[in-house]
Amino acid sequence: MSDHHHDHDHDHDHDHGHKPAPMVDEVSDFEILEMAVRELAIEKGLFSAEDHRVWKEYVHTLGPLPAARLVAKAWLDPEYKKLCIEDGVEASKAVGVNWVTSPPTQFGTPSDYCNLRVLADTPTLKHVVVCTLCSCYPRPILGQSPEWYRTPNYRRRLVRWPRQVLAEFGLQLPPEVQVRVADSNQKTRYIVMPTRPEGTEGWTEDQLTEIVTRDCLIGVAVPKPGITSNAKRPVRKAIRPVHHDH
Repeated sequence: MSDHHHDHDHDHDHDHGHKPAPMVDEVSDFEILEMAVRELAIEKGLFSAEDHRVWKEYVHTLGPLPAARLVAKAWLDPEYKKLCIEDGVEASKAVGVNWVTSPPTQFGTPSDYCNLRVLADTPTLKHVVVCTLCSCYPRPILGQSPEWYRTPNYRRRLVRWPRQVLAEFGLQLPPEVQVRVADSNQKTRYIVMPTRPEGTEGWTEDQLTEIVTRDCLIGVAVPKPGITSNAKRPVRKAIRPVHHDH
């Protein structure tokens, strides 16, 4: 397979001066379906074009910072940690996320108003989150999901071989640590509260927030002092990519 991959890369060496091709260079079937349904919904008066614009702008403001701050607060405050575990929806308010009123609709949506659960790791228990059905994700508090989270490769394999998949992310867990996979759905979604790493004694909430990355909150990484960004995932191009003629 490596020989094929090398030959595939070699072919592109002849594209002198050309810009790299985009990852997706055609409109997908799902994008066509979304546009058709959106235009029909606007035509039928279910919502307006202005409603769609406002919602789209709101979505682009979302990111993982509120969830990271929730974890940092919980590391510093045992009572708040208890609230996070008992009632993630209520605990979210302390980091500026109200699951009912934060979205522009002021009543949530079927996909984004959900029962948030905060899964607390321990030295002998590691949580990791997946959505085996599609790609359910707590967007109001965690932002948009990474592409790898939505792939069948991750969704199908994590539940069968969690340790092996975590190892592929660079997370090697000792045998005494139990791995628990949480499967998201439309109404219940999860974020992981990892254990506070050594070397952060005396840190402020802001300092702790910086090391709680998106991948830590999904559960495929653990926070470490000095690491404030997600590890880049390598992408291997298809040897025989499938192209649609329509």
